[in-house]
Amino acid sequence: MRCLLLILALLIPLGTASNAQSRELLGVGRLFSNDYLGDGRDRYQSGSYARSYVRGPSDWDGTPQEFGTIREYRLRSGIIASDGIATAPGDRPYVGMLSFGVHSHFGHDLFRGSVGLDVTAIGPQTGVSRFQKRAHDTLGLAQVRYTNRQLEDDFFIGMTGEVAENVPIAPGITARPFAELLVGPEDIARFGADVVLGSNITSDVLIRDVVTGHLYRGTENPDLSGFSLVFGADMAAVADSVYFPEDSGVIPTDRRGRVRAGMHWQSESDTSLFYGLTYLSPEFEGQPEGQITGSLKLNFNF
Repeated sequence: MRCLLLILALLIPLGTASNAQSRELLGVGRLFSNDYLGDGRDRYQSGSYARSYVRGPSDWDGTPQEFGTIREYRLRSGIIASDGIATAPGDRPYVGMLSFGVHSHFGHDLFRGSVGLDVTAIGPQTGVSRFQKRAHDTLGLAQVRYTNRQLEDDFFIGMTGEVAENVPIAPGITARPFAELLVGPEDIARFGADVVLGSNITSDVLIRDVVTGHLYRGTENPDLSGFSLVFGADMAAVADSVYFPEDSGVIPTDRRGRVRAGMHWQSESDTSLFYGLTYLSPEFEGQPEGQITGSLKLNFNF
């Protein structure tokens, strides 16, 4: 309990830092990712869901703001699964996780940055493994295996920071190189870039998905109807990961790569969707191959 109180005390300053302006909900971002939408193998980074509530000044005009003005309240769940066809002793442990975090998005001119804190819970206490079993039974999918090897209940606090720059290349083409640092359940330094073609969604609050790296929209400018294609890649150095405890006998790789492509579409009536694919390189020694996961977002405004 003392640990939880400490975590909340660390989150509250960012979440409640006040200014004289009235605040309102500026947008809701969401992204569902699952390898059934990709290679269909139901393994490793099996599924995740992120939902972000972005709040800021009621008179916000979409321009970058100083730190603490635009705040994102992020909820995330995830399933990291063993390979259903592998022998359990040589495979990664099962992980069910839930997290809550508060992040600030800020910038100036073409520069963009974000910093935030997240509380992550793992283990049977999250109920994620039970939910996955029920979902598979209801949908008639393959039996969920090796949940008896899932990591035990625990809590972690983590910090995420990213810096990026929107670089106009040509009309309708914007490059966005970035660097990201994660410290917490996994300690990772990552460098990469995304390229946006079509409608310039870089004027929205863009949130980087933890697993795939896709940029999902926390706000949606109603004037940006049409298509946007986004291509991205990054490479990460991994210093530590609680998802591979020493007693599991599984050793994480010290390098990870991701390559992704996605399409955003928004109608004049503010209906929007996103679909993307991501290749994830192997995350542990002995993983025979990488995986392809799909990501989806549907947003209907009635």
